Amino acid sequence: MKRIQLKSTALSVVLSFGLAQILSAQSTINVTTTAVPFLRISPDARAGGMGDVGIATAPDANAVFWNRAKLPFANNPAGISATYTPWLKDIAQDVYLTTLGGYYNLDEESSLSAGLRYFSLGNIQFTDYYGNLTSTGRPREFSFDLGYSRKISDQLGVGVALRYINSALARGAVSSTGVTYKAGNAMAADLSLYGNGLDENGQGFTYGLAISNLGTKIGYTDDARGKDFIPANLGIGIAYTWAMEDLHKFTLGLDVNHLLVPAPPGNTEDPVQDSLELDKYRNSSVAASWFQSFDNKANTAAVGAEYTYNDQFSLRAGYYLQPKSQGGQSYFTAGVGLKYNIFGFNFSYLAPSGQGVTRNALSNTIRFSVLFNLGEPAE
Repeated sequence: MKRIQLKSTALSVVLSFGLAQILSAQSTINVTTTAVPFLRISPDARAGGMGDVGIATAPDANAVFWNRAKLPFANNPAGISATYTPWLKDIAQDVYLTTLGGYYNLDEESSLSAGLRYFSLGNIQFTDYYGNLTSTGRPREFSFDLGYSRKISDQLGVGVALRYINSALARGAVSSTGVTYKAGNAMAADLSLYGNGLDENGQGFTYGLAISNLGTKIGYTDDARGKDFIPANLGIGIAYTWAMEDLHKFTLGLDVNHLLVPAPPGNTEDPVQDSLELDKYRNSSVAASWFQSFDNKANTAAVGAEYTYNDQFSLRAGYYLQPKSQGGQSYFTAGVGLKYNIFGFNFSYLAPSGQGVTRNALSNTIRFSVLFNLGEPAE
């Protein structure tokens, strides 16, 4: 990565990749920000080609990142997936997200699963308040989760997961006030539901509900008031698949997401009032923040389409919509998929979008996923 100088006192800029903090300072918008935003990056290339639609689409090993309740309905009794996603490719070569997911169906009714995300921010040069070089580091974040899914009827499944999150962005760096930063840790849980209305030909309506990252705040110092919310999210998805002549399938899906994090207080230009509002925001409990979040405007929508021939070749396209009040990072995507024997390969591309701070970090980026479908497929 190109050498980047960061003041230790500007850790919050690193936490949200710089973009959210810059946008939230503008008077016309108020972006809802969180720590560990890498948990919001689309984790696989198939969904990435469909505009980041993945809650109600057909299940595969990447369902561990979207909706675990789909896994008992998977065609294969086990599967593994791995994805590599470059980040900020236009200016850096060593910033990336990798994911690894897998599941094993214990029987026809239940499934165990695990998922790993690892986000590397490359090499960073830290400076003090006056710009003097202090130290170097390799910030990185990761999460690991375990889950269980079960059918509660022939057409309905549920899933739960527990996640550990570790964020070492500026470990060992010292602020101008002498505070030493440490790695942040958090725990979170996911709850999910999936409705499967597909007939024996694979045609029909599916839907899903995914509530993710319900967990503790995360902090990088010993100051309890300095802890930040993690990206708790409520997602709803629907999809419909048309099956034609046993060779052709066409799926159209829609996902809508709401960030379960309250919007930060705006600037009233009254230092006393601003301080009181900030303290109130910082001291909000996690459970209360989920309900307070419905006053924010952190909603997104995604629509995606997938055409599959003979269950071997797929073409995908999609569109992701984010309101201008939350950054306006809307974009088009495209992707292809190939399947041979037990192997599956997916590629996706995000078309350039936005200018300056609204330019997406995945613009001009090709994401790549490989899947291994294990065991004999169901009839």
